Amino acid sequence: MPDHPVDVRLVALDMDGTLIGPDGRVPPSFWPLLEQMVDRGIVVVAASGRQYATLRTLFGEAASGMGFVAENGTLVAYRDEILATDTVAPEAAAGLVRAARTAARERDIGTVFCGVRSGYIERHDARFHDEVAIYYEALELIDDLLDVDDRALKVSFFDVDSAPDAAPFFAPFTDTQQVVVSGPHWIDVMNPGVHKGSGLDRLRTLLGLQRDQIVAFGDYHNDLELLDAAGYSFAMANGHPDVHARARYIAPPNTEAGVVTVLRELLG
Repeated sequence: MPDHPVDVRLVALDMDGTLIGPDGRVPPSFWPLLEQMVDRGIVVVAASGRQYATLRTLFGEAASGMGFVAENGTLVAYRDEILATDTVAPEAAAGLVRAARTAARERDIGTVFCGVRSGYIERHDARFHDEVAIYYEALELIDDLLDVDDRALKVSFFDVDSAPDAAPFFAPFTDTQQVVVSGPHWIDVMNPGVHKGSGLDRLRTLLGLQRDQIVAFGDYHNDLELLDAAGYSFAMANGHPDVHARARYIAPPNTEAGVVTVLRELLG
């Protein structure tokens, strides 16, 4: 923990592996803390690979007073207003869909076209659908992802066995796109320079805050830039070693509601 008082004005929270516990739920002890932060004028930001609609549902009525860095930074919103989106060129999105179809000949992998309006999948089996539905409240099953009439914020891939092992199938896109292993089973592909950190910087600038007034929490590779954008960065104890190396501090694991523990101490 910092050895001095911290002027906390914004708290940025990754969801899976960080705030959300292994049971898939936000710890009950977080909700009164959220209310206290709002009462004190602290902006709470959900920074996640999850869909904006999913995050809003997760936080319920509190969402209207929050900030969101959704879809790994490709959509930024604050107090019910979408401030920015960054979309993949249609030809690039189509190429990624085709690459995943090729990979599926060798691996158990499925594709999510992460649109501005909705998420879209063409793989209809219950196992894949139920996994995707955790992260995509707005989700449509269609016959062909190449026919989607929406702009792609990113294209994501769920590999049943290991996302790092599937990443080489998307290596040809690294010259023009950003390929991120965002979880043990997930790969996200989006435009270069777009990440949770760039989304957080947009909000910080809008609100006129300094980096040393920002506290951020994360656990995996797609949180690295988020932690860089905060003056006080916490890696979860259960997080990836690369995240530990990048953060200034280590928080208790999400299995012990580590975010709550740290915030209670920081906020007194």
